[in-house]
Amino acid sequence: MLNVARLKILKEVAYRGSLSSAAEALSYTQSAISQQIAALESEAGMTLLERHPRGVSLTAAGQTLVGHAEGILARLDTAEAALLAIAGLRGGRLRMASFPTAGSTLMPVAIANFRAAYPDVELALAEGEPEEIVPRLRAGELDLALLFEFNDEETLVADMARSPLLDDPMYLALPREHPLAKKPKLRLSALQGEAWVQTSSSSPCARHVVRCCHAAGFEPSVSFESDDYQTVQGLVAAGVGVALIPELALSVVREDIVIRALSPAPPVRQVIAATPEGARLVPAAPAMLTMLGQAADQLKSSGALAAGPA
Repeated sequence: MLNVARLKILKEVAYRGSLSSAAEALSYTQSAISQQIAALESEAGMTLLERHPRGVSLTAAGQTLVGHAEGILARLDTAEAALLAIAGLRGGRLRMASFPTAGSTLMPVAIANFRAAYPDVELALAEGEPEEIVPRLRAGELDLALLFEFNDEETLVADMARSPLLDDPMYLALPREHPLAKKPKLRLSALQGEAWVQTSSSSPCARHVVRCCHAAGFEPSVSFESDDYQTVQGLVAAGVGVALIPELALSVVREDIVIRALSPAPPVRQVIAATPEGARLVPAAPAMLTMLGQAADQLKSSGALAAGPA
């Protein structure tokens, strides 16, 4: 394998026409230059320079090698410049995924701010539930994932870096004409005899709702399932059940339902950003984490995360 540093020295010697001039240009001693050329000739298995009283000239092998070296060194310079651009967020890409309700609230603000600051970084966004996203993050298909977790479930990303963004409480959705709709706060036990609408039974939110109902002393009777929270709102409005809906999914609330807080405290899911650790962390990821943190703070300070009674 030919040594790149020695190729640079050979190119400089060819350009300067002497070992001494190349040594001066490279801040080496002449003997060091001579040693490096000898080592390169050993690697090549051929004589590369002919020594003369007033300098050196390239052999046919030396001319061939310098011709290739110029192209190799130019491509290496281009590669180094590209890496510096990525490190300086003047290029590269960031592959992300988010669960739907954060994808429609947190992500758009963060992406807009990121693009304004780093327009040359290519962004890609996929959507899915945490249990779908995490395997792709772990496999290297994604660089950053927006997820949610519940305190009573083991984290899906114990082997990843976790950046908490915000708490997303869950509120009770009732038909507007429901007998309990006039109460500003309700205990979950008051809903024991109700039919329930929830996300698919295997989803983290549905599992958490069931655990909350068990803690309140009853088994929820699930009448319908949908992973689209607007569909859940429609089913609640039609009177086929009540539902617990995360606040991020309540950016738009139908007029024919009411949203009520649970007493003494609501169930809460934690919204986090997960990234690989170590060498797999791409340079753009920390900047996007900053943008996501700012977007979360903006949501909280604007009151957008305060569904409350409606």
